[in-house]
Amino acid sequence: MNNNTQSTAAPRFPRIFWIANGVELLERAAYYGVFIVITLYLSRILGFSDVEAAWLAGSFSAGLYFLPTFSGALADKIGFRGALLLAFGLLTIGYASLAIFPALIESQGLVEYGKETIYHGLKEADIRWAIVPILVVIMIGGSFIKAVITGTVALSTTTETRAKGFSIFYMMVNIGAFSGKTVVKPLRESMGDLGLINLNYFAATMTLIAFFSIMLFFKSTEENRSGKSLGEIWQALLKVLSNGRLITLILIITGFWMVQHQLYATMPKYVLRMAGEGSSPSWYANVNPLVVFLCVSFVTGLMAKRSALTSMTVGMFIMPVSALLMASGNMFAGTDTILGMHPIAAMMIIGIVFQGLAECFISPRFLEYFSLQAPKGEEGLYLGFSHLHSFISSLLGFGLSGYLLEAYCPDPRVYNDHAAWVEASAHAHYIWYVFAGIASVSAVSLIIYGAVIKRIDAKDDTDAELATA
Repeated sequence: MNNNTQSTAAPRFPRIFWIANGVELLERAAYYGVFIVITLYLSRILGFSDVEAAWLAGSFSAGLYFLPTFSGALADKIGFRGALLLAFGLLTIGYASLAIFPALIESQGLVEYGKETIYHGLKEADIRWAIVPILVVIMIGGSFIKAVITGTVALSTTTETRAKGFSIFYMMVNIGAFSGKTVVKPLRESMGDLGLINLNYFAATMTLIAFFSIMLFFKSTEENRSGKSLGEIWQALLKVLSNGRLITLILIITGFWMVQHQLYATMPKYVLRMAGEGSSPSWYANVNPLVVFLCVSFVTGLMAKRSALTSMTVGMFIMPVSALLMASGNMFAGTDTILGMHPIAAMMIIGIVFQGLAECFISPRFLEYFSLQAPKGEEGLYLGFSHLHSFISSLLGFGLSGYLLEAYCPDPRVYNDHAAWVEASAHAHYIWYVFAGIASVSAVSLIIYGAVIKRIDAKDDTDAELATA
């Protein structure tokens, strides 16, 4: 009887598992709280133009996707505990610097911070570019987190408990992301632009708590881990880049992620400018993970008997619909409210719902399909670079966002005459037409890609049969 009770009991995890997941929650809360308003911080606090802010934020995001494979190799060398202490130390310094840096600028008389920022030459001053090394510090610190935390979860679970362990990990990720974004609205509403600065104290506090949690409670169990050298990883990257099938797939999926990244690149500024400062872009962004959480299991089951490529194609065709729904809010200018909200805010939320549905069809199956395109026996090596699409899409998606915002939805603060701004932003919804077009091209390209790959594989099979005949 005791044996039966033992076998049906819920899986138990070691203390290191819960510590790793706890600090992951803290890190995600810090990151998403800052990242959802990073372009607003760069423009409203430091005076960067939409284009400059977009390229800075895009480069920051791209680095966070590109560096983990390399920083993961370093973590294997120095040990997980040392890597986490380094990571959270850098993150605490970086987030605190985001809060302190504006005060140093203000002390030089270049700007005044309050509900609304008043510039006294900051937009022309080179000192604002000192934000770059601060972002690099955060980027390097953050790059260690995913590899080390996921590695710890893997090491602290067994074959029987691994699936449950990673489900807990992803739950922690989503709880952290949700809570971090939720903090933004009350700070911004009570303090205005100053809230964008003080938000970073919250982020620094989260990572500082994580730092001391690792220092006091995290006892690394790995011994003599022989990870790949940086040279081996670089050679692996070159090998992936020489694989035509994978690079083509990465470029096609990049179109999806370019649109997905607009949740952070375009949406916050667009909503605040078009629906008013009372809007809540940080809360709207939480709709995406909520939809994924509620629907991904159902969608995965629904498409279980379909190929990964079919599932991804369905999702790719949902993305243009998502972008068009976001565009439609500007067409309801004569409507007071939709669902009790400003039309632009309401349609943005509906568009984000569809975006989340598209992600349910695409993301769970992409890694599966990506691994199938890798040479036999080298799937793990290739999967290390499976997020190259996010590296490319961060640069292109954020960069394009900056130009489109300046062209169609400019900052009303640079206009003395409100009527002039209204005229300049009359076609703000054109931004979403551009992204609908990108998503449509990607969807059609994926169909063509599937047909070409199928034909090539059939030819290879025929040639192989003839060779053995």
